[in-house]
Amino acid sequence: MGQDDRTDPATAAFLTHRNLLFTVAYEMLGSAADAEDVLQETWLRWAGVDLDEVRDQRAYLVQIATRQALGRLRTLGRRKESYVGPWLPEPLLTAPDVAEDVELAESVSMAMLLVLETLAPIERAVFVLREVFDLAYDELAEAVDKSPAAVRQIAHRARVHVAARRPRGVVSPAATRDALQAFQRAVETGDLQRLLDILAPDVVLLTDGGGVVQAALAPIMGAGRVAEVLARIADLATLRPAQVNGHPALIVQLNGEVDTVVAVRVADGLITGLYAVRNPEKLSRMERETTVSR
Repeated sequence: MGQDDRTDPATAAFLTHRNLLFTVAYEMLGSAADAEDVLQETWLRWAGVDLDEVRDQRAYLVQIATRQALGRLRTLGRRKESYVGPWLPEPLLTAPDVAEDVELAESVSMAMLLVLETLAPIERAVFVLREVFDLAYDELAEAVDKSPAAVRQIAHRARVHVAARRPRGVVSPAATRDALQAFQRAVETGDLQRLLDILAPDVVLLTDGGGVVQAALAPIMGAGRVAEVLARIADLATLRPAQVNGHPALIVQLNGEVDTVVAVRVADGLITGLYAVRNPEKLSRMERETTVSR
């Protein structure tokens, strides 16, 4: 897409909806790198479309991106089966205003993306497009190549599945920030008791090293075990607050380089879940903000 393409209607439409398409693909895949590949594939197919035949450009582009993402999601599923240790979504550095759209922020949160991982590919696509992006059932049916009646059933099944697994209640960004600040102070001082005070008794720590860097190969459960692991990094790392996937999080730096991104789940003022992404292949988006939208 060069200088001469700026006035081309197909290019203009694609650029108008680019951030939306990226967000759709990212929510379906949990991988920014794969979402970017979906965008490239979407553009190639969109460039060959006769725009005179397109009634709703947004819906049409979303349908193309959905089909590409579904194909890739099945490939990703096979890749995850051989992944070393826990698999976590690729974190995104996001702008503070993402948190103002509560539904969007929840939909891209680490906790929700992990819930979406438990859905079958077609259920995930339908849930994301219906619940987050409010696509009509007939548009959804075209996107996933099912009848509107079948899509309604899939949407209902996915909603029930997600409702049973999603974090209970909405936690304000302020409450998450407060918990994170207490957590950061406890880690930086190496104060085990302060750590235990901010961690829920049944807290779970997931660490994603992808077999590339050191990480626990299974979830670490319980405040005592999690606190012991975290207390060891006090003398080695620098922690700085950041907005990750629409929520307050921490970036852990070693020797000035991003080493780990830590997202949290909070309930009743305590940290109930910690998601630590260490796989270097998943940390490239920590250098610049990624725009998500719907």
